[in-house]
Amino acid sequence: MLHIKGRVLVGPEAEGSAWDVRDELWVVDGKITYDRPTAARDVRTIEGWVLPGLVDAHCHVGLDTHGAVDESTSEKQALTEREVGALLLRDAGSPADTRWIDGRDDLPRIIRAGRHIARTKRYIRNYAHEIEPGELVACVALEARRGDGWVKLVGDWIDREAGDLTACWPRTEVEAAIAEAHRLGARVTAHCFAEETLAPLVEAGIDCVEHATGLTEDTIPLFAERGVAIVPTLVNIATFPKLATAGEGKFPRWADHMRRLHERRYDTVRAAYDAGVPIYTGTDAGGSLPHGLVGQEVAELVKAGLPATAALSAATWGARAWLGRPGLTEGASADLVVYESDPRADVRVLTAPRRVVLRGRVVG
Repeated sequence: MLHIKGRVLVGPEAEGSAWDVRDELWVVDGKITYDRPTAARDVRTIEGWVLPGLVDAHCHVGLDTHGAVDESTSEKQALTEREVGALLLRDAGSPADTRWIDGRDDLPRIIRAGRHIARTKRYIRNYAHEIEPGELVACVALEARRGDGWVKLVGDWIDREAGDLTACWPRTEVEAAIAEAHRLGARVTAHCFAEETLAPLVEAGIDCVEHATGLTEDTIPLFAERGVAIVPTLVNIATFPKLATAGEGKFPRWADHMRRLHERRYDTVRAAYDAGVPIYTGTDAGGSLPHGLVGQEVAELVKAGLPATAALSAATWGARAWLGRPGLTEGASADLVVYESDPRADVRVLTAPRRVVLRGRVVG
């Protein structure tokens, strides 16, 4: 039995509202309770500041720069997330079958979006189903059935003929594909860097956009009005200058575009927040980036101008509610992280948890 005491940050009922902060909680049979057990024996006590298990809402367990990885590598990726307190992961596209992780009580919970769906020769090799527009609806239906309530499209990528980012899908096909996913009970998200890609996807009914570097004063109100979420992956956007330098010999227009998107990244995210666009944390770990970066991503959101409590919500209460998973509520699975100091005062504490509890067991 575990006794967690100190300051349990259950969370605000709504942004700007009063906080629900408890002095203690108990873990009985792997579940959270705020009622002291009548027979509290063999109790281990942990003290500190408590948050729900962190959420990385855009990562890729089972993937590296070359494509699918073996189970041993996937396990290491999941354990790295666990070590930093990321206990709920939305896997935003992977060619590997990681269902075996669901049988491991010592590994984070994963919500899968199936495999990326991309236009032929318009994405990273070995990552995606590469198809043409006429196949999109059927492929989305396949991944909607395979995933855990999400489907991942590649909305734009470099077009070799244009020498820059262009949209991958015609409006008619993507609208039909999103409707089919919704009919099957799945939400749809899309990788998008460019400006012109965004409005057609939102108007077609998309639920979320990854990266969303192309947001402008014209499209931000549309996202806010429709409630379309973004996952900015700022730790990944930080790599844009390096990518631009590597590719400017062949594609100078694209390289210049990527640098401009990078330069205004913080202003873009802050403007989206100010307009009321839902924002959640994601790192894009598992491709070219290592796992375990969710704390750094929260710090990046703060650097972009989000209040610390909003950035924390993007990785905890808010993200869990968005993904349909509980936080520190009575009877919920005890997935929580304990810190030395108040993360609301300095979010950088998230990179160094004192203790990690998963399914009621202390695992770190």
